[in-house]
Amino acid sequence: MTEAPQPAAPAIEAALSPVLRGPLPVRLIAWDGSAAGPPDGPTVHVRSPRALRRLLWSPGELGAAQAFVTEEVDVDGDLGAALDAGRAEVARRGLGRPNPVDLARTVVGLGRLAREHGAIGGPLPPPDSQAVLKGRRHSRERDRRAISHHYDVTSDFYRLILDPHMAYSCGWHESPEVTLEQAQAAKLERVCRKVGLQPGHRFLDVGCGWGSLTLWAAEHVGAQVTGVTISAEQRDYIEGEVRRRGLGDRVEVRLQDYREIRDDGFDAVASLEMGEHVGQANYPSYVDVLRRSVRPGGLVLIQQMSRRSRPGGGAFIESFIAPDMHMRPLGETIELIESGGLEVRGVEAMREHYVATVQGWRERFDANIEAIRELIGDEGVRVWQLYLVGGQQAFRDGRMGVDQIVARRPHEM
Repeated sequence: MTEAPQPAAPAIEAALSPVLRGPLPVRLIAWDGSAAGPPDGPTVHVRSPRALRRLLWSPGELGAAQAFVTEEVDVDGDLGAALDAGRAEVARRGLGRPNPVDLARTVVGLGRLAREHGAIGGPLPPPDSQAVLKGRRHSRERDRRAISHHYDVTSDFYRLILDPHMAYSCGWHESPEVTLEQAQAAKLERVCRKVGLQPGHRFLDVGCGWGSLTLWAAEHVGAQVTGVTISAEQRDYIEGEVRRRGLGDRVEVRLQDYREIRDDGFDAVASLEMGEHVGQANYPSYVDVLRRSVRPGGLVLIQQMSRRSRPGGGAFIESFIAPDMHMRPLGETIELIESGGLEVRGVEAMREHYVATVQGWRERFDANIEAIRELIGDEGVRVWQLYLVGGQQAFRDGRMGVDQIVARRPHEM
């Protein structure tokens, strides 16, 4: 006679105990109705043994994210509160990377449970929302596919989350009372002022996104602006706005890789939150493009995110949001900028401002969630919920930063 499978939740707790160094920090309810963990803790539902299979093949952040976006794992109540509670317990226990012996014991325990519940086997197909890119990392074709994964959804989707400027980068929040739109306008004005932009100046916007800075510099400053993007959806959106606003004599938007820029003599150059996407090996080439595009004596502004621990993008971000993303400590970025021939003139930290910016995006996301669901489906909604909540917490806790770096191209000696 075949023995009945053991209750899943206590077995999961027992399997995880070596790496958790103790009991579960959350209430866990498994697919078979069994429960384990503190009754007053955040409640996590493991709705399918498929979640175990994902964790066996992709231990850690990626497997957990895959299970969450496919609803094989769910959280009762506020997702952010559950993540905070889990992170606090990890810190209290002093947990870091598990040693190989403890990890092996956990894998064996989860594998045994998965086998009992018929979930053993090879890796499951990745969720539909996960990017699966092929080819050499940061080749031009792979970079186009990576950007397309995130941005070529539709401009209608981003209109439901972003402010009317369609600024998809950190705003400048002078006070808690300012709106998302006001904060983004303040950021755009600040960028133009920092690079000394004047009417008639030639201005290059590298990685122009949905055109917030490109259109602002043309409309509010009177600059002659060239915007560069590798997203066809973004190019088409900006061109529509140029026609609608009558800016055809001041704005050129190109579907062009930054490595293909050959123009020079621009009075000023800016690049907002694009440097994270060029990759570690290509960052010197990125700096070289910015340096040779601006005239001697001209200013370059780079707004860029940073990450001190485990540079990169993180398994979830790189798999579901921004494939091949790479963040590094701020000091290393400054060293790369200076090594590329630009003189750093100032750095302004904006980390706290990103917490407020993401809060504005979350509020718009929640207010428009049904319309968003129509565009990207249930799985896409869960990806963005995890992305926005997790990103906001990373900036709040100082695990990620963002800075505006102003640099100058020296005059030739």
